[in-house]
Amino acid sequence: MKRKLFAVSMAAAMATSCFAGTAFASDSEPVTIKVTRACFNLANPDSEQVKKVQDAINEYIKDKINVQIELTDIGSGEYTEKANLALANNEINLLWTASWESTIGTNDLVPANAVYDITDLLPGTPLYESMDEGQWEATKYDGKNYFVPVYKDNVEGYDVMFRKDLVDKYGWDISSVKTLADLEPMLADLEAEGLKYPYLSQKTAMFYRYYINDFDFFTADSQSNWVAVDRSTNEVVDTVLTDQYKEFCTLMAKWAEAGYISEDEVTKTTTDTTTQTQDWGISWWTDIPVNAEANSRYNQEVVMTPITDRWAHSTSALGSCYTVTANSTPEEAQACVDFLGLLYTDSKLADLYTFGIEGEDFNYVDGKVEQTDAGKYNHSMWESASATIVTPLTTEPDDKAELYKDFNGGANTSCAAGFRFDKNEVADKYAACQNVFNEYGFALENGGYGVDQIEDTIAQYQAALDEAGYQDVLAAFQAQYDEWKAENGSETTDESVEEESSSVAE
Repeated sequence: MKRKLFAVSMAAAMATSCFAGTAFASDSEPVTIKVTRACFNLANPDSEQVKKVQDAINEYIKDKINVQIELTDIGSGEYTEKANLALANNEINLLWTASWESTIGTNDLVPANAVYDITDLLPGTPLYESMDEGQWEATKYDGKNYFVPVYKDNVEGYDVMFRKDLVDKYGWDISSVKTLADLEPMLADLEAEGLKYPYLSQKTAMFYRYYINDFDFFTADSQSNWVAVDRSTNEVVDTVLTDQYKEFCTLMAKWAEAGYISEDEVTKTTTDTTTQTQDWGISWWTDIPVNAEANSRYNQEVVMTPITDRWAHSTSALGSCYTVTANSTPEEAQACVDFLGLLYTDSKLADLYTFGIEGEDFNYVDGKVEQTDAGKYNHSMWESASATIVTPLTTEPDDKAELYKDFNGGANTSCAAGFRFDKNEVADKYAACQNVFNEYGFALENGGYGVDQIEDTIAQYQAALDEAGYQDVLAAFQAQYDEWKAENGSETTDESVEEESSSVAE
């Protein structure tokens, strides 16, 4: 069940390091590309500092590639809306996105014909050689390359995250946590001391994350977690009607009634920076090779314990990526590939793009990066460039690159890996079902209903889905998956892993 899909070629990295140090000369005018990215570490990036970083990047790359950039940095809370508008107005050439983003996610952009086919631009380039061929194969759509994955934790697994000061204060043994229910004594401690958010869901409906040992949620979207492949049967199922869904929603209702989950989660009052405050005690974290990265992201020390296994599947390598937009000219598309090629192979550029200006936004301390508290420009490796080229933080190990390669290679491979659903034939009904999730599913998964309401509300949820056309969507999923299995000879299941994994909510 295990195989190394995502190893990075060290020989390629050595070859591209030669490229990064080679002087570039051209008599032609540089091609300017408009780069738009999300910022998850600052609610409101400082536009003047972003311009300063942009200018520093352009000065650094002018003798290396015939490209200049215009950089737009948008706080993650506004990113979807603002980037989508800019995309519609043809104001972007290189866009950061992810499989889990809404509206401008990878599963939205391809059907909308909003992405540029770079398949023929990649071979032989420093960008292509910066990663193993398996990365490019894993991120193809219909056999074509539209996305450039950030080489990071390109398999998926989840942890429960704790503020370390609270772990120390109460003497919790977090290694004893094997299911969500095991958290209840700890949550009771936090509620008793009056903490605002004993459990912080970060405005996320977590069924599709906490239950990946049971299901492959190949849509990679909480709004459409009503369909998945059951790992034990290798069949497409309606997850709303599963025992696991009822179990999870009931547990969240129980926690809300006990005061462990705030109504702020249902009303989405919490922000992406709530985790940087002292208002919460326990939350969730996407498992990565160096979990200590969370300390700098949240401006406090946190610790984690696994709550799921790690899985390689169709969208796991697209958890952070770039795409060249369809409105780009051939010259602009080539410039985007050239820029990313340098970004993925040149540590100085990668650090500049990730951390900002040395001496202002960060400093080098014994060959590692120490970020300042200036709060003007602040990004993380996972949404910037390859883990093999971005300089580790002072809180991270020296062998960070090797840890990432081992992490990606040690995952379970899903029986549905490689399958991608084409929703065009049921696009309107699919969108209508997502709206039904927003009406029922999100609240169900965030404690918005009482324990005694769960069974009836799930029935209402399913009825509303059916009225929106869910059965047609489900049938389309089943037909496409069955066809894919027949073509790929995929009749295996994930039973071996399923047998080892108990329900996460028990």
